[in-house]
Amino acid sequence: MKADLGTRESMLAAVPGLRAFAMSLCGKMDQADDLVQETLLRALNNIDSFEPGTNMSAWLFTILRNLFRSQYRKRRREVEDAEGRLAETLKSPPDQQSHMEFEEFRAALAKLPADQREALILVGASGFSYEEAAHICGSAVGTIKSRVNRARKRLADLLSIEGYGDLGPDGAVQAVLSGESDQA
Repeated sequence: MKADLGTRESMLAAVPGLRAFAMSLCGKMDQADDLVQETLLRALNNIDSFEPGTNMSAWLFTILRNLFRSQYRKRRREVEDAEGRLAETLKSPPDQQSHMEFEEFRAALAKLPADQREALILVGASGFSYEEAAHICGSAVGTIKSRVNRARKRLADLLSIEGYGDLGPDGAVQAVLSGESDQA
């Protein structure tokens, strides 16, 4: 099967979500963009394996996740700036309160175990149902629900959030922490 116009449009529509998911995995925008580009290239090269009528976004997220895991296994013995000293010199202080809150959220998100962070991003931020996230991660639905629940509780603890009013104005952060975007 050749990628028709509808397939290409579906792939392009998934790019913002892929970039956000890749950023949550990589932590660096340039690496995330490279990961998304490689994902799209692999998807186009293997478009024959896509089953029409199934969820294009879930298929692309699965490719991205598998590609990230493969790259991670190759790099896990490499050590770059292990103590973060170089990275600290490259940061600039935030100018706005919302930027500071987002950075606090990102730091707290980074402290979650990878499996919990991945499940939370897929369900809370990317809008996938628990079933779709389970398919992407190759896990049981109950496992994904448990990971999302534990991740939300841990984030709330790390960010000292006691109630809904403490979540701030950012709708995406509210959705991730509150479960409003969940599709059971």
